[in-house]
Amino acid sequence: MNYLSINDIDSLSTWVKEAITLKEQPKKHKTLGSDKTIGLLFFNNSLRTRLSTQKAAMNLGMEVIVMNFGSEGWALEYADGTVMDQGTSEHIKEAAQVISQYCDIIAIRAFAGLKDKELDEAEEVLNGFKTYASVPIVNMESSVGHPLQALTDAITLDEHNFKNNPKVVLSWAPHPRALPHAVANSFVQMMLKQNAEFVITHPEGYDLDPNITKDSKIEYDQEKALENADFVYVKNWSSYTDYGQIKSQDKNWEMTLKKLGKAKFMHCLPVRRNVVVADEVLDSEQSLVIEQANNRTYAAQLVLKKILEDLK
Repeated sequence: MNYLSINDIDSLSTWVKEAITLKEQPKKHKTLGSDKTIGLLFFNNSLRTRLSTQKAAMNLGMEVIVMNFGSEGWALEYADGTVMDQGTSEHIKEAAQVISQYCDIIAIRAFAGLKDKELDEAEEVLNGFKTYASVPIVNMESSVGHPLQALTDAITLDEHNFKNNPKVVLSWAPHPRALPHAVANSFVQMMLKQNAEFVITHPEGYDLDPNITKDSKIEYDQEKALENADFVYVKNWSSYTDYGQIKSQDKNWEMTLKKLGKAKFMHCLPVRRNVVVADEVLDSEQSLVIEQANNRTYAAQLVLKKILEDLK
C-alpha cells in the first residue's frame, strides 16, 4: 500500500472518523510499528511535515531515520540510459533499492521546480521511488500534491463543521515568490469528495490544472466568492498556464477580517503575515491554523497505521 495522492483514500469520511478516534488515544497502537523503520527523505525544507510525521511514527512505535537528501545525499539521476559523466553521482534504481533494505516505509518530500511543467507532472522523484523501491511509499509533498495536508484539512473541517452543506472557499493570495500548486491541488481533490458548496477564487490567469479542478466553481471576484462562507482556505500558487510565473501580486487579495466575515480561517503554514493574511485574522479565534498543524500528526499517523496493518 502506498499513499501518494488523496485519491488513494477509499472512503474519506471513514478515514476522517478513524483519525479523530486515533487522536483521542494516540499511543493505543504503540506496538504496531515495533521493529519497523521509516525513512523520511527530504529534498526540500520542512517544519510541520517533518516533525508531525516523526511524531506519528513514534506514536506507533517505529524507529525513524531522517535524511536531508538535498545536502546530505548524492545527486540522483532518474533517466534511463543516461551516461552519468556530469553532475549526478547515483541512479534512483540503486538508491531506492538500497534504502528499501534499511527501511520498511519510505516517505518523500520533493517540491516542483516550476520551470518545466511536464517534468514536474512526471513526478520523477516520487515515481522513481515508487518504481524501484520494494517497500511502501508515502508522499510528504510532491510536485503536484500534498495528500497528508489534504487529509489534515479534511479532519479539521470535520471537527469544526456544524452544517450539512457548508460553504468552503479556496482563495488565492499574493506572495513575493512563485509557489507550487501541490497544496491547492490536493485541497481541491479532497473537497470534491465532500458534501459541501465549494468555490475557488483567484485573479484571472491563475486557474489551476483543469484536470484537477474539473467542474469546481471558479469565481474571479473574491468578495463575491466569500459571501456567506463557513470556511476560507487561503493559499498562494503561481500560474499554471504560464507555468511557474507570477502574474499578479495584487495586495487587494490579502485576507482580512472584514473579508473573512464569520468564516473560519485555514492555511497550511508557513504563512507570510500581512502579505497573504492580516495579523488580525491569524490572531483571531476564527483562525484554525494551529489546530491544522496539530492534526498533521494524526493524518500521518493514520496513513502509517494503515500501511503497517497492510504489511502484517
